[in-house]
Amino acid sequence: YRERTYRALVETAGLVSSQVTVAETDLHILAPGNVTGPARDGVYRYRTQLENYIARNPGFLKSLRPLPADPLAPPIVKEMLAAGLTADVGPMAAVAGAVAQFVGRDLLASGSSEIMVENGGDIFVLRKKECIAAIFAGDSPLNQRVGVKIPAGWMPLGICTSSASVGHSLSLGRADSVTVLSRSTPLADAAATRLGNEVTDRAAIDRALGIARTIPGILGVVIIMGSRLGVWGQLDLVRLH
Repeated sequence: YRERTYRALVETAGLVSSQVTVAETDLHILAPGNVTGPARDGVYRYRTQLENYIARNPGFLKSLRPLPADPLAPPIVKEMLAAGLTADVGPMAAVAGAVAQFVGRDLLASGSSEIMVENGGDIFVLRKKECIAAIFAGDSPLNQRVGVKIPAGWMPLGICTSSASVGHSLSLGRADSVTVLSRSTPLADAAATRLGNEVTDRAAIDRALGIARTIPGILGVVIIMGSRLGVWGQLDLVRLH
């Protein structure tokens, strides 16, 4: 565990910051007004759906391999299963991104004109203007020195990061950060895990970028390991100070 000090660096740009924590789910939300109540209701709703599904299908929780689609599953589970199949990982690799997206969509549907929901480094965002996502890369000298410019036309967007050196999520690789952009936040989360697993040494960065090209639905990838950086996709990187 690392304290999420990066949240204090987020540019709110006139939006109101809210935080919702329920068990392992820890959301930082930016919206035009305080949305703590409806966001907490959404977290409980989707966690209940997931917990009930896991109780009936315990393999869903621990599988590191993709599981087949389930037409009877609730929508959040269906999207996690689909993301796991596309990225070739277990469905729980998409859980943080899925919760961020489903809560964020609900807040938009209830009247929020803009939203950012961050769940342990996995982000669902819809802004009316261009914004920059800074990359948190642990002990790398590139930590918070590289950002990705996000055009307004790309949003709503999922921006998800997997790391072997930061956070509690399982990674079989050694990358300081693997950041994936996709219209689907669950897919971005699952793909970040898959690609992070591939980065076992610096020479593996190119191999991971090659795999990224084969995963449909990904807009771009940024991989940081130590002082090395690899990029694929039509991304506009910016230097941060």
